Parts: sequence; C-alpha cells; structure tokens
Amino acid sequence: MLHTANRYVSGMVMDSLHHWARQFRIDGFRFDLASLFTRRDDGSIDLNEPPVISAIQTHPDLARLRMIAEAWDVVSYQLGRSFPGTTWLQWNDTFRNEVRSFVRGDRGVTAGLIRRLGGSDDIFPDTPEDAYHAYQSINFVTSHDGFCLYDLVSYDRKHNEANGEGNRDGRDDNRSWNCGWEGNVALPEAVARLRRRQAKNLFCLLMLANGTPMFVAGDEFLNTQRGNNNPYNQDNETT
Repeated sequence: MLHTANRYVSGMVMDSLHHWARQFRIDGFRFDLASLFTRRDDGSIDLNEPPVISAIQTHPDLARLRMIAEAWDVVSYQLGRSFPGTTWLQWNDTFRNEVRSFVRGDRGVTAGLIRRLGGSDDIFPDTPEDAYHAYQSINFVTSHDGFCLYDLVSYDRKHNEANGEGNRDGRDDNRSWNCGWEGNVALPEAVARLRRRQAKNLFCLLMLANGTPMFVAGDEFLNTQRGNNNPYNQDNETT
C-alpha cells in the first residue's frame, strides 16, 4: 500500500501518471483500493482535499483522462458520493452483488435489480446538489478477482485447494449457483444448456443496464478456472 499523504509518494504517483499519459498516450487509469488516496498521515480519512485526487483533478492533462476508482480499501467503503473524486468513474460492486443474486433466484431482490439496471441513482444521484451521472457507474458481474462468468454458474463454492492455503483464501460470498451439478466432471447436457443460458442472462443484464459495462476477457467464450476464485499464484492453464 502506498502512503500517498506523503508528498514524495504523491509526487511519484503524479509523475508516473503524467509519463504514461504523455509518452504512451494512455487515456485512462484504474486505481485499486482507491480509498487509500484519502488517508492522512495518521490513517484517518480526508474527504475534503486528498492530495493525489486534488492534483489529478486540477492537472491540465490528467484531468481530461478517464479515472476509475475501486472506491474502497481494507476498512473504508466510499462508493458513490463518499468518494471525493466527483468526476471519476467507480466500480459498482453493488451492481455485481444484486445482479448475481437475481439471476441465482434469490427472493426479494427484484427492486434492487431494477435500480441497478436504471443506473444506480441511489449511489450516483443526478441531482443539482450532487450532479453525478449514470455512466460513472462501472457495472460488472465478474472481474479479475473472484469467479469468472462460467464458474459463477458452475460452482456453489470456491475450489482453491491448488493455492496451498487449505481453501481458506478467496471470497466466500460468491452468490453463485452450479445449476444443479458441481463442476464439470460427467456434466449432464441439460445442466450444460442451463449454464449457457444463465451466462447469457448475466451478460445480457450487464449490457442492458444504464452505466458503463465492464467484462473480463475470456468470459465471452466461457473460460473456466475450475472453481478457483483467487488464482493469484497460478501461472498455468488455470489462468
């Protein structure tokens, strides 16, 4: 983790961004755990004028680029109005969770799904006071973390044994459904058909929702990681 309240660290971040934008014509950046930008020296939160975010938004070149935040860190969750980068796009994990729950068949989630499809106006309100826009919501069902799309409809639980951590690593709340058959061994054709339909349902909802859709390369041809939802140390056919 970077101590971005330190002026030398924030200067390094700004120099790096400017170099990539100027030399390589990169037109956007996505920041993992972007709430770290709001940390003061003592670890408390500064939502008024965090140095890096303020510097980016006032920079003559960087301010014109697409900035995307994963607007949380280990303890601070800032999705929507809490995150001080008011013009930034943000990963909307609420969209991920509620779309997954709906397609899995959970009860009582239809109202939430409608709100996500409409642009998550509870998170990105387009009002005179807030002036957010639906396109700032980066809608996604899967990402580099967690289950890929095919595994989301093929496994009820994670299978991370190959990582060597006793299957304790990785997310437990996957909101997945195996369509009646765990994994792919001796897979019945009826289950395979249902999985393809469920994958299409998820992808269709993602593309029809108001906002900016994001999908993971490989999901479009139903790539599988065999139920591994945290393959960080798998440099092999799993990844």
